[in-house]
Formats: sequence, C-alpha cells, structure tokens
Amino acid sequence: MRNLIFSAALATASLFTALVAAPLQAADIQAGKQYVELNSPVPVAQPGKIEVVELFWYGCPHCFQFEPTLNPWIAKLPEDVNFVRIPALFGGLWNVHGQLFIALESMKVEQKVHDAIFHAIHKEGKKLSTPDEMAEFLATQGIDKDAFLKAYNSFAVKGQMEKAKKLAMAYQITGVPVMVVNGKYRFDIGSAGGPEQALEVADFLIAKERAAQ
Repeated sequence: MRNLIFSAALATASLFTALVAAPLQAADIQAGKQYVELNSPVPVAQPGKIEVVELFWYGCPHCFQFEPTLNPWIAKLPEDVNFVRIPALFGGLWNVHGQLFIALESMKVEQKVHDAIFHAIHKEGKKLSTPDEMAEFLATQGIDKDAFLKAYNSFAVKGQMEKAKKLAMAYQITGVPVMVVNGKYRFDIGSAGGPEQALEVADFLIAKERAAQ
C-alpha cells in the first residue's frame, strides 16, 4: 500500500510540470495526446446528462491550485452537464479525507465548506486527520459536530466509499487531479498542457458527446 500511495503521489506531482501553453485549438485536441478513451465506458450518475467527473484529494496541492480555475468554469456549465466530484482513495489520509468529503456530501453541506477545507489544509497547516479534528474545524464553519460524526461513521457513507473506490478503478486513475467526461474520456492537467487547457479539453469532449446524442 505504501508503494501505491507513493506512486500516486509521484503521478500527482507530475501533473503540473507542463509549461504554460497557448490556448488549444479544437483541431489539435486528439485521443492519445490530450486525453485517452477508456476501453470500457463507465455508467454515468444521471443518464441523459453529459457527466464531467473530477477525481481529487483534499491533501493534494495541485488539486488546491486547480480550484480557482475550475470553480468559475463549473458555475457556468449548461443545464445538460452534470459535474461530479469523487475523492480518490489510495489509502491512509486519502481515505480519511475521502470519507470526510462523502460525509459532508451526504449532509448536503459539502459545497458550503469545500473551499474552507482546502484552505485549512494548505494555508493553515491543519491535517484534519481524525473525525474529532474534522468535527471541531467544521463547527467553526457552522456544521453541527454530532451530526457530522454520525454521518462520518454511517453505513451509507462507508457504502459510498466502496463505490468511489470501484469508480476510480474503472477510470484507471493513478494520480489526481484527473477529469473524466461521460465515463468515456480521461485526462489530467499534465496531458492537457495546463489548468486552462484541461478545461478546454473538457469543453471539447462535452461538445463531442452533445453532438453524438
């Protein structure tokens, strides 16, 4: 498991090594270059909508750096696109933070505290490595401690953890942040050429899927 986590960390660290590139042209976006097509498509959460998944980890500095670029893009997505965040679960603290995310999502408060959690970890030096530490921090954000702890330890959340693990395996991810469009196309910031370029690839693949409907 230690080797797996180490490999995932190396893959994650490589995603931001690409130099800042010029905006991509649609004609330049190709399978095998900016993105890969999965051999076996993965079912989407909401059939009838084009799904965009981001796999992430709260402890990932590159995921944190991607947020200011990603969030305004999410806010402007059209009605036929469903954006989904899924925590990557490579063991250890990855799983702890993934359970935090899923618990908050089950409480329907994750969007309220998503940015605050990233900021606490990467700017305030908080590890948020135990349920009690999480609950204390979340209380400062207006989240009831007992309600959070109940959700965190619930069977429903543990079931969603297993689902997230299976999805990550189906997407064949090795690091984060990674994006998947409509369960068919996987890409990351490194392969796309940068954060902005990754979203251009996402837009291209969304249009590709929309045209195919």
